[in-house]
Amino acid sequence: MPSCDRTNCPINTTMNQGSEYRMTSRLSAGAIALCLFASWPAFSEIVSTLEQQTRVAVTIYNENLALIKDSRTVAIPAGEQTLALRGVSARLRPETALLRNKNSGDRLDILEQNFDFDLLTPQTLLEKYVGKEVGLITVNPVSGIEEEHRATVLSTNNGTVVRLGDRIEANPPGRFVFDALPANLRDQPTLSVMLRSDSPKPKELQLSYLTGGLSWKADYVAELSGDDATLDLTGWVTLNNTSGTSYNNAHMQLVAGDINIVRQQMAARATHRMASLEMSADKAPKMSEESLFEYHLYTLNRPATIQNQQSKQVSLLAAANIPVTKELVLSGDHYYYRSSTTRIGEKLKFGVYVEVANEKDAGLGLALPKGVVRVYKRDASNAIQFVGEDRIGHTPNKDKIRLKLGEAFDVVADKKQTQFKVKERVMMSDVYESSYDIVVTNGKKSATDVFIREPIPGDWKIVSENFSHEKVNASTAQWRLQIPAESSVTLSYSTQVKI
Repeated sequence: MPSCDRTNCPINTTMNQGSEYRMTSRLSAGAIALCLFASWPAFSEIVSTLEQQTRVAVTIYNENLALIKDSRTVAIPAGEQTLALRGVSARLRPETALLRNKNSGDRLDILEQNFDFDLLTPQTLLEKYVGKEVGLITVNPVSGIEEEHRATVLSTNNGTVVRLGDRIEANPPGRFVFDALPANLRDQPTLSVMLRSDSPKPKELQLSYLTGGLSWKADYVAELSGDDATLDLTGWVTLNNTSGTSYNNAHMQLVAGDINIVRQQMAARATHRMASLEMSADKAPKMSEESLFEYHLYTLNRPATIQNQQSKQVSLLAAANIPVTKELVLSGDHYYYRSSTTRIGEKLKFGVYVEVANEKDAGLGLALPKGVVRVYKRDASNAIQFVGEDRIGHTPNKDKIRLKLGEAFDVVADKKQTQFKVKERVMMSDVYESSYDIVVTNGKKSATDVFIREPIPGDWKIVSENFSHEKVNASTAQWRLQIPAESSVTLSYSTQVKI
């Protein structure tokens, strides 16, 4: 490899107004690469790149966390060596890194490891040269000939301050020329491992580590049938990669569940802003699902590549003709059962809910990761229309999926308290009696069933009613009413509450 001194491997930085810099070079891209490697530390270093990667497995968790298992074949001479593993995640958590030799009977001792994430940029290059000399190339305004001066970098805070001869200048015009790259600057994130090898055989190495910058989420798309009796459900998993490296032909797995993670203060350089993501989609095959500890593990049944700064979608599930229960629900409040009030509300809205059973007989039966379900329906002209969305939590097999899609337009209610009195006061308790009228109006051209749910505090009972109620739980009474087309129905009831 040729040597790289300042004359045949210059690293130039053009300084523009406002302290912005542009790297330039008089060499080809291949020569630049030679210069970069030649200017690393003088001690022996074995470089391993992604080209030596034989397999990579990625397990992504819900909390912006991933486990990477990176396998590579590397020739390592006997004795003490430094191995530079390039192409690791820029958000690698170094305390979690574990390098092991998969070759049996071939000893490899790990002595020290360093994570170099201080990456080569014009700014970081200047920072490393604070207190040192650099070249400063300017153009003679008369002759137009370039002239080089030697300058000492004094500061790079909010601009660049240099000592040029016997004077101090801030943001001098021209471009900087650096003699070499500092040893602790890398062009990409690198895990440097000092190790001792007993033999010169090629090693089958596996590097495992936890990293940020990889995340996933589930999204669902549902289409209701014309009569709202069934729906078709499609599930998608969206993978996001902002980790600073790519994962090629990776064995991809996802863990759904709330894993406890010890929160740590992250270094400023480990924080990355979200960039605009390239979107790609893989429709098939579906993911397989299995239990893992108290969580669920989803495995993509073929290798997948997710590039850095990319968002990828893969199919999770597809189910058709799932039975649906649709409900219009008016939910009350508990405050008016212990106080006198006049009109409680006019034109109160009914929430629109749909519910499906997560069961195999219903076409599902898969543990569903948390996510947003978006629901669509076709109009009279067969065009698809959005009718609402809701978020679901992790939903196990045999559980129910209940979605609130919005509020009904044509069904409203007027509610008022018709009577209230304190019946008696017994030591620390009061007994209240109150009565209510709820008038439900249906503006549709078809009959509609509605549910009225009233949370009633304390020890309560219904003393009179014109429709029978159901005690849903210890604090809730529910009435189911059928409202004829373009008509109204009044629910009247009285309660006795001991609080």
